[in-house]
Amino acid sequence: MRRLARLAAPALALLSLVTAPAMLRAEPIPASVVADPPRDKAHPAAMDALALPTHGTRINAVILTAAGEGLHPTVLLLHGFPGNEQNLDLAQAIRREGWNVLTLHYRGAWGSPGAFTFGHVLEDAQAALDWLRVPANDARYQIDRNKIVVIGHSMGGWAAAYAGAHDPGVIGVGLISAADMGGLIGAVPRPAALKDIDDNMGTSAGMHTLNATPEDLADEAARNAKTYALGADAPGLAKHPLLIVTSDDGLKASNDALAVAIGDGGAPITQVHLATDHSYSDQRIALEASVIRWLENLPGAPAGL
Repeated sequence: MRRLARLAAPALALLSLVTAPAMLRAEPIPASVVADPPRDKAHPAAMDALALPTHGTRINAVILTAAGEGLHPTVLLLHGFPGNEQNLDLAQAIRREGWNVLTLHYRGAWGSPGAFTFGHVLEDAQAALDWLRVPANDARYQIDRNKIVVIGHSMGGWAAAYAGAHDPGVIGVGLISAADMGGLIGAVPRPAALKDIDDNMGTSAGMHTLNATPEDLADEAARNAKTYALGADAPGLAKHPLLIVTSDDGLKASNDALAVAIGDGGAPITQVHLATDHSYSDQRIALEASVIRWLENLPGAPAGL
């Protein structure tokens, strides 16, 4: 959709910085963002497509497995509404850092069977976390079930917030321009909600990304406006290290409000703001670097490149 560490957006050592002192203060870009690791011939990185079980059906998913022997921490990466930006460059950078990455298309999205609903998005996110803890899957894909992080963009950030708030087993939650689905869709007049949904889905333009109608989604969000509110997840999120990345897309206020609602009594919150659009179109390296730096500081994180 269109306090241990509270950081301003890093300049990332770009050559376009205007002064030498500013360049010296810029944080270096993590190697996993810009460089391929040496190939591990015995335990190479790999990719596997799979049909992930959720509530009686199986949805399209892909797992990127990291190189190296032994178990790896794993990120569940959730896309937004409808999912034109899947952040696969971010997934690759995370994998180069030594993490597995599981990404998926929710029920009714991009060819996955079933009906698309916002409720199904939340259920599918939890089903994916459950799948990551199945012993047979852990053995096959070298998943460390005790080191799982959920990260999401836009609607996926909303789903990541909900999943993290309701799953005590994750070790961190990352929100990238998390969309307040209750406030943005559920709490606005129906004509405005329908327009916003259609603008994203492209239904009136002939696009068929989701098995749903704008009318059904608007009605669902209205019925669940309070429970779908991003702020409703604050108590559960206080238990996990949290990354909040925002841009100039109009969502910063609700994301900042979530951080305030969690307060200083919870786990550490890292906030990063990047001056770009909702898709981080001209700040992809900055986005990847921000996520990688945060992952590097989580307990038990791999050494990376």
